[in-house]
Amino acid sequence: MSANTVAIRSAVRNALTDCAAGDLILVAVSGGADSLALAYALSLEAPKLALRVEGVTVDHQLQSQSSVQAEKVVAALATMGIEKTHIIKVDVDITDGLEASARRARYAALDSCAEKTGATFVFLGHTRDDQSESVLLGLARGSGARSLSAMALRNGKYVRPLLAITREETLGACVEAQLDPWDDPHNADKAFTRVRVRTDVIPNLEKNLGPGISAALARTASLLRDDADALDQLAETEFALHDPLSLDISRLEKLPKAIRTRVLRLAIYAAGAPSGSLSADHITPIEALITEWSGQGASDLPGGVRVSRISGRLSLSR
Repeated sequence: MSANTVAIRSAVRNALTDCAAGDLILVAVSGGADSLALAYALSLEAPKLALRVEGVTVDHQLQSQSSVQAEKVVAALATMGIEKTHIIKVDVDITDGLEASARRARYAALDSCAEKTGATFVFLGHTRDDQSESVLLGLARGSGARSLSAMALRNGKYVRPLLAITREETLGACVEAQLDPWDDPHNADKAFTRVRVRTDVIPNLEKNLGPGISAALARTASLLRDDADALDQLAETEFALHDPLSLDISRLEKLPKAIRTRVLRLAIYAAGAPSGSLSADHITPIEALITEWSGQGASDLPGGVRVSRISGRLSLSR
């Protein structure tokens, strides 16, 4: 057994420790090397713990013959002993770019499949390379620590065991297992920002700054996630001390900015803003109601939330 396969199986084994005998695990498989290697490792490790594994592949219907590729995934998983694979066709409503819209449709499909099947976890094949790309994309957007911390090993029902595994290792594991990965044409289309980061930006950084950039970026993500988790916990403790729709400004202005802005986000989401809809541009004028008060009016935010300063308090309403 090659070092590649050993590393992947070890990562998967560690990720299964929270599972109980009889649990159903869904593995999301596109047919690429990363997800195939993940499915292969699960097919070997899950039975040892009396876990059930089913595949799920999402057909975005964005390319001709996409249904053929979905059937190939079903066949590939069957050779591993994963006998049941769910094919989910989605219609991608392109509202904020193809990448983001397809991602939203994909996760909605995975959520639905997990709910219908009663799956305990959904395993995803994101690798260290995906993690480093996400950090660079976050830097380009001017994002904060939470965004720069990129993907978590576990986020609710979603588990990403391969975040310390490279794309090269998954390719090597597929070769050893005699699996034939699919090369998604979108992965070579430089119209997509992530593809340009992968094919141009990171190789250029490696050339000019030296090897190991991807590993360093992934390590940075891990460190930032620890920091962001600690700050989020402090903010949640503070938010619990407030009336969620009427925050005490005298108390808020004494907080470090990193905690205060998190409390503001918690309050705005609690008031009805859609999850993930707030940006720094939304928070800045709310922060100014506390730290740079000069009689300015209310701010209107996503979800119809309005924030005003009234008698020394931040009032939130819809």
